[in-house]
Amino acid sequence: MNAGVTIERSTGTMRSPINWSLLGLVIQRSSYGYELVQRFERMYGEVLELSSPSQIYTALDILERRDLIELLPVPATAEPSRQPKPHYRVTPAGITGYVDWLVSHVQDEQRRSRLFAQQIAALPARDALTVIERCERQCLHAATAAPAGKRRESADSVAHLTDRLIDEEERLIIDARLAWIEYARRELRALLRQGTAKR
Repeated sequence: MNAGVTIERSTGTMRSPINWSLLGLVIQRSSYGYELVQRFERMYGEVLELSSPSQIYTALDILERRDLIELLPVPATAEPSRQPKPHYRVTPAGITGYVDWLVSHVQDEQRRSRLFAQQIAALPARDALTVIERCERQCLHAATAAPAGKRRESADSVAHLTDRLIDEEERLIIDARLAWIEYARRELRALLRQGTAKR
């Protein structure tokens, strides 16, 4: 069986952002369950809420059954009197699946943007302008809110890079949305003027 078919079977129906985000943490570094719970809450606590820490253990089981992660062998130097903590590491299929999942987000964002524009077009021009104005207020509010990077203080270079990437993506998204809102406003006003001129 070729690798593409294996990856598709292992990741094809996995939709949970918690599972995928956890896989990303294992890609960063091999870890054991409790450490992954703590890392998950630090990294994703503001955007992905766990119903309980046991959700991480369920996700680990799913990722392992799909061959996206595997247990590291117990080192021979482990203390025999203590139960070793099972550490997980990513598999090559896990990295490939994670990359494919990330890329799929670009297509999802494009579909959501098209859908939003189509849904606005279903409204009468005046109501569509109301939606545009409210979206603009939300964007302006987000632009003046404290950047995510300022909320997390960390000397960790990966965390610092993450904060910078998040801040820059948010800034670029807001700038692009505001430019689109201005374009939509002009088009909708022109449509309203045409409607008035025809009467």
